[in-house]
Amino acid sequence: MAESGHVANGGTTADIQGDAQFVVVANRLPVDKTVQPDGTVQWKRSPGGLVTALEPLLRTKTGAWVGWSGIADSDDNPDIPGIEIFAVPLSTQEIAEYYEGFSNATLWPLYHDVIVKPEYHREWWNTYVTVNRRFAEATARAAGPGATVWVQDYQLQLVPKMLRMLRPDLKIGFFLHIPFPPVELFMQNPWRTEIVEGLLGADLIGFHLPGGAQNFLYLARRLAGQATSKGTVGVRSRFGVVQVGFRTVRVGAFPISIDSGELDTKARSREIRKRATEIRKELGNPKTIMLGVDRLDYTKGIDVRLKALSELLAEKRVDPEQTVMVQLATPSRERVDSYVKMRAGIEQLVGNINGTYGAVGQPVVQYLHRPVPRDELIAFFVAADVMLVTPMRDGMNLVAKEYVACRSDLGGALVLSEFTGAAAELRNSYLCNPYDLDGVKDAIQAAAEQAPEEGRRRMRALRRQVLTHDVAKWADSFLSTLASATETETNANRGVHLVGDQMDEDE
Repeated sequence: MAESGHVANGGTTADIQGDAQFVVVANRLPVDKTVQPDGTVQWKRSPGGLVTALEPLLRTKTGAWVGWSGIADSDDNPDIPGIEIFAVPLSTQEIAEYYEGFSNATLWPLYHDVIVKPEYHREWWNTYVTVNRRFAEATARAAGPGATVWVQDYQLQLVPKMLRMLRPDLKIGFFLHIPFPPVELFMQNPWRTEIVEGLLGADLIGFHLPGGAQNFLYLARRLAGQATSKGTVGVRSRFGVVQVGFRTVRVGAFPISIDSGELDTKARSREIRKRATEIRKELGNPKTIMLGVDRLDYTKGIDVRLKALSELLAEKRVDPEQTVMVQLATPSRERVDSYVKMRAGIEQLVGNINGTYGAVGQPVVQYLHRPVPRDELIAFFVAADVMLVTPMRDGMNLVAKEYVACRSDLGGALVLSEFTGAAAELRNSYLCNPYDLDGVKDAIQAAAEQAPEEGRRRMRALRRQVLTHDVAKWADSFLSTLASATETETNANRGVHLVGDQMDEDE
């Protein structure tokens, strides 16, 4: 346990209870709770890439994880060897207003190009503030003197500023895992200034793409600058740096990735290969298996690929007897109205295609609305000839990278929306505009009919990118940049993936 003493900026560590050197703050804890038939409780590690990337660091650096267990009104604090857990409790009402409300019915659609109209409710915002404060307070208790804290994603955008006010001695990073919207859209938000100022509490703010970083730099200058113009703290932004009074905040692009080496190894295993062969047999050994793997969300463009397939079948550009599309759709936000309507629409499209073009015992589309075990998913990746990733908007889309990592045979083809973050890296995929249905159809047909040598050339280039730039490299890139960012540093460009010099300095 840390001893009392002095910290930076004149504060003291008298109230510091924790001794963690490295703290991850995320909406969810890195474990899922399961109750066994005999009533005993087990906590199982979540399979996410973030956990995979940061777990070694958490174990070697006296690490702590601050997050919600995923269960309403729960005061469980799971015991995980090597990682100290600080569970943040949420009531049923707070889940409805902070998580389902402001996070997923206000911020999520706003940050995804307003595909669905965002809802702005003051009570949701008030609860978002309350919950963010609770996360900040839990983090302040967890962190030891001078610790590094990494705050994750859109649910916790107020935490950096709140935490800095509580613990000015900490080094704080923030990473946004979804797109950051264009300025014109972000300005709709009634609480736009509070969110920008909340993020500016960090020392380093990371986005997937340079465009998101540029949008934020402009907003920081415009909104935070307005808010402080009558006060004592000035805001200037230039070359990926925002000067907030005496503090320097760095802003950069750090495209996230996956544990590609682990996936590559698993996909090569005899068990996975055998299961992939069985999947093809179960589907009737068609010439072409198309695959979609998504959380059931209106941003993912599941309807786009289904409409494209329907038209390709109608135009006889795809043979229904030789083609099967498998759509794996993980249930998501099932109490939100827009998701309920979207699910009904997708299931109607599936029914229409199978009713028109399928045969008895031979549907064209196999649709599963349930979670799929990890090994089974990898086998589907190995079995699929064409991977369909067609979001209307996506911060990165790791499914595209997972598919590539699983194709050591250099088989398969990737159809990828231009509006995913992954499109900037996976240029050898069949890129398409999901708003252009004819373009999507052409991309699907080209992928399905590619010559073997062309397919190998494309997949080899895709794998080179994905296997070289894995999630560990992403985490190291962000954290090394955060470590090098000090208030006394004079070189603003050091170590950061800057957005270029398009940003002019404030006058």
